[in-house]
Amino acid sequence: MFRIALTRFVLAVFMILPACATASETTVRIGVLSYRELDGVLFNWADIQSKLGAAIPGYKFELSPMDGKQLHEAVRQGELGFVLTNGSQYVSLASEFGIQRIATIMLPEAASPQKALGSTVLTLAGRKDVTRLSDLRGKRIAVVANDAFGGYLAAARELLGAGVDLEAGDASLVYVGFPMSLAIDALRTNEADVAIVRTCLIEQLAKQGKLQLADFKVVSPRPEPGFKCVPSTQLYPDWPLAAAGDMDLELAKKVAVTLLSMPPSIKGLSWSIPADYQPILELDRDLMIGPYAELRTSSFRGLMKNYRPYLLTALLVLFGVAVYFIRVQILVKRRTIELRESRANAYRLQIKTEHMARLSILGEMASTLAHELNQPLATIAAYAQGLERNCASGQVNADMVTKVNREIVAQTERADKVIRQVRTFARKRMAASELRPIAETVDEAIDNFSTMLPALPPVNLDNRLPAGKMLKADHQQIQQVLINLMKNAADAMISLPPEGRMIDIVLDRTGKDLTIAVADRGPKPLPETLAHLFEPFFTTKPDGLGLGLPICKSIAEAHSGKLSVYPREPQPGLVFQLNLPEYRNNE
Repeated sequence: MFRIALTRFVLAVFMILPACATASETTVRIGVLSYRELDGVLFNWADIQSKLGAAIPGYKFELSPMDGKQLHEAVRQGELGFVLTNGSQYVSLASEFGIQRIATIMLPEAASPQKALGSTVLTLAGRKDVTRLSDLRGKRIAVVANDAFGGYLAAARELLGAGVDLEAGDASLVYVGFPMSLAIDALRTNEADVAIVRTCLIEQLAKQGKLQLADFKVVSPRPEPGFKCVPSTQLYPDWPLAAAGDMDLELAKKVAVTLLSMPPSIKGLSWSIPADYQPILELDRDLMIGPYAELRTSSFRGLMKNYRPYLLTALLVLFGVAVYFIRVQILVKRRTIELRESRANAYRLQIKTEHMARLSILGEMASTLAHELNQPLATIAAYAQGLERNCASGQVNADMVTKVNREIVAQTERADKVIRQVRTFARKRMAASELRPIAETVDEAIDNFSTMLPALPPVNLDNRLPAGKMLKADHQQIQQVLINLMKNAADAMISLPPEGRMIDIVLDRTGKDLTIAVADRGPKPLPETLAHLFEPFFTTKPDGLGLGLPICKSIAEAHSGKLSVYPREPQPGLVFQLNLPEYRNNE
């Protein structure tokens, strides 16, 4: 009966134009969702009629009460200008036809139009077996209709969350129809164990003296601050008034402004700005109705109802496969992490070892660094002193000063080159791949080697490669390998007379590799010595570390190459051959 008053209020709002409407007035139909006869609902709303008539002249509003299907069809046919319905049907019509809400009904019991309507689940006060929503499984539940929002839908969503699916038959539904008080009567006559009614119905019936609140109890009460009734569900927005998608914008604005400016009715009903109906969209999604109705046939829940045994079997198989796959993934991930850590540790050790080798060679170079710098410094001093003497004797001219200055600059650059070579060789750095001619790399290595130590044997280079052969590598590391091999070759010939010492380097190609062979003319080592040359810490030198050749081999392998050794034939000595992949443009 409260809904009757609500309907009367709504009807009165739109039946407010003067009775003397002329034939020139435009008729605007208002579709209203109604479950009851509307005879006698018109009251004396003269004040509201005069306000709306004065605000919107030239229009005649015609009210058309309909059920849900009729309302949907009328909107589809474009027969309505405005629609007043519950929130669930509104979001369905908005999704399908684009109707737009312009105002929301405000109930006197609600503090906000956003939280104004829900369901109250009732049972008799003496029932001890029904205290929570989950207790409704297997019970008889009295409802008015399965499309009533407060009388069914809001409670159906809460019950679904509690594990009771009304659509799946988890409880027996007893349909009593309208008025909604018939659901309460079904409790009294033991036709039902539980009744679902809209919020505030029992409080209104109690005020009218039609029932005693003490005779009933609310199942799973959820008090809401500012709401004067006791719901069993969350609260949702109340009925909206929506304009059709093709409604004149100015007319919709005038209707909205007029409604919002009206004072509350005698029953306390009023209008508010449009509420947010997202909570009702979420309800429709959970119940798979309205815009989400197709989920009943395509969703997992719908499929489970129809194919439960087969799907459960498939689910168990998939679960087993998933467990196996996850286990394999965990093992692979663990092994990958271990491999990465191992490679990282090996790389760090390689960098550290290479640096130690460079420092070892630098130790040998330190004794000759002073000798290499002494000559340019002595030359600079000699030129400076000569220039000073010539100045004192007055024999200085521009050509002399220019010549002396050039010689000083040349000697300075020579000293700087020596220092830079030592610093570059000693610096610890990350590998940097670069594309350049291999002959340039070998030439620079020979130049650097020739300035390292005094009395080094000469180097004979035999380049058998076509001009411009390119190598993509860390050329500083390749030079480090070549310098180390040339240093070993020089050490192997230390017992020979100076005229018998010579380092031979041959640049050639073997298959897809570029080869650099470094050969000495020293005595041949024993076979057992050859077998251990690349082992870390194995050395034939009294003061050696045994790290040079292992580092050279690791550098070669890091460049996808290899370093090998074999006796020189027919001459005495050893040959160290460095194989590196040749760079090709199509690779």
